[in-house]
Amino acid sequence: MPDPKKPATPPTGLRKGLTNYGDTGFSLFLRKAFIKGAGYTEDALSRPVIGIVNTGSSYNPCHGNAPQLVEAVKRGVMLAGGLPVDFPTISVHESFSQPTSMYLRNLMSMDTEEMIRAQPMDAVVLIGGCDKTVPAQLMGAASAGVPAIQLVTGAMLTGAHRGERVGACTDCRRYWGRYRAEEIDDQEITDVNNQLVASVGTCSVMGTASTMACIAEALGIMVSGGASAPAVTADRMRVAERTGATAVAMATSGLTPDKILTQKAFENAMRVLLAIGGSTNGIVHLTAMAGRLGFNIDLAGLDHMSRDTPVLVDLKPSGQHYMEDFHKAGGMPALLRELRPLLHLDALTVSGRTLGEELDAAPPPFVQDVIRPFDSPIYPVGGLAVLRGNLAPGGAIIKQSAANPELMEHEGRAVVFEDAEDMANRIDDEALDVAAHDVLVLKRIGPTGGPGMPEAGYMPIPRKLARAGVKDMVRISDGRMSGTAAGTIVLHVTPEAAVGGPLAYVRTGDRIRLSVKNREIALLISDEELARRAAEQPIERPSGDRGYRKLYMQSVTQADKGVDFDFLRATENRGSVPAAKSED
Repeated sequence: MPDPKKPATPPTGLRKGLTNYGDTGFSLFLRKAFIKGAGYTEDALSRPVIGIVNTGSSYNPCHGNAPQLVEAVKRGVMLAGGLPVDFPTISVHESFSQPTSMYLRNLMSMDTEEMIRAQPMDAVVLIGGCDKTVPAQLMGAASAGVPAIQLVTGAMLTGAHRGERVGACTDCRRYWGRYRAEEIDDQEITDVNNQLVASVGTCSVMGTASTMACIAEALGIMVSGGASAPAVTADRMRVAERTGATAVAMATSGLTPDKILTQKAFENAMRVLLAIGGSTNGIVHLTAMAGRLGFNIDLAGLDHMSRDTPVLVDLKPSGQHYMEDFHKAGGMPALLRELRPLLHLDALTVSGRTLGEELDAAPPPFVQDVIRPFDSPIYPVGGLAVLRGNLAPGGAIIKQSAANPELMEHEGRAVVFEDAEDMANRIDDEALDVAAHDVLVLKRIGPTGGPGMPEAGYMPIPRKLARAGVKDMVRISDGRMSGTAAGTIVLHVTPEAAVGGPLAYVRTGDRIRLSVKNREIALLISDEELARRAAEQPIERPSGDRGYRKLYMQSVTQADKGVDFDFLRATENRGSVPAAKSED
């Protein structure tokens, strides 16, 4: 037995993070005494300790398989000679979070970071899945600096409605749109509601959860092939067991997040985000994650990458298939093989091997129709485009792969809603002065205006237009939309209206020009008129009275900085992503 009076240097296992009031030996003695009350032996307590973040919650059906995943991870840890210890953190679900899940992402990242720091562990397995969970966990783990590996809960299964395959939540929006247009009745919308979510797990399309799973694998912070296995399959359990074993190896080798989440890894992730037709939320989360390691995501660089990175994955909302199909088609290894010429193959992964070595070891390709060859994409350029102009001097995002081509070059009259409440009160008013060629503008749903940058950017088509057959309109806001949504929707307008961005001064009747080809979003008034409006309408930034709301309002950054808290970003500036030529 090791001498308790001489804690290991550097400390490992239960010796990590001992309180020191002049006698660390006694601190270790007390720690062991308490945990031995749970029946542990000295042999068990001498092993590498692998923490397992358990985000299971009855409020979170996306994590409904978390108990089974925890047990599978524990099995992998023990088979590899480690001691697994699971612990809870905040659990956040999109549909059960008020005011928004994004409002809670940074809090969850702080919870994750501080629990990793507070408790003795040599490595940590991050179990999560729902949209904001994976970025929150990776943000926290990056800041904590302990060897970490991501395990996602996996996508739900698809259901069927009257012979048609359906899945959340692209089909949720499609059917609800039909219901608003009075194309289907109350009984049918209830029937389809019973089929859209056929099991626990994350959304079955390329929404934000699936996007972040693919990004995590592209970053190298997940085992190869770990992104796509559905939640309620044996494949998902085997991925969990492999993750546990890998965590032990990482603890032994000291493979910390900063060695994996490098400039090259983030560039690889950006390529994948574009090639999967991924969620617009992905770039906000990548920006926040990169900031924790001192990197700046360059939106101009992302747009440049988008011009030579086609969409290869035929999944809704940009395509036709579901995550189950992506998994059966070979998942991320098959996609990364197609993207190989564009990737940094020397980027390190959790296995200790490079991305190139992982791809060399991946199963051979086979004929399928979900992951397209590089020369036969479903969309010729990347899924996202970055727009700029006098309406968005800090940039804005559009998912061009899911937009209406007929509206991507458009000029129209603005119909303005001052905030989400104003929109809710007037959008279906028969007296609303609106036509199909108009541009809907929604203000004050940004990081502070929301607060929490809600996904209200997916504005509904006014009911009277929906009844007339209108399926899409140009819509502009400083908020976000779900990764499962589609439409000609300009998002993340920066700076937001609530802090005095130009969006605050748009008025109904103004003309707005959208040109995705020219990467422009422009309010067609003079600079002098814009300045006059700003002078006449001073903006008072929202604030919180107390608690987390006050902290959030005082500290949250804009969309182009990842909507993280300013004090959580790394103090060292390690460069831009993609790297400037001088940084190569």
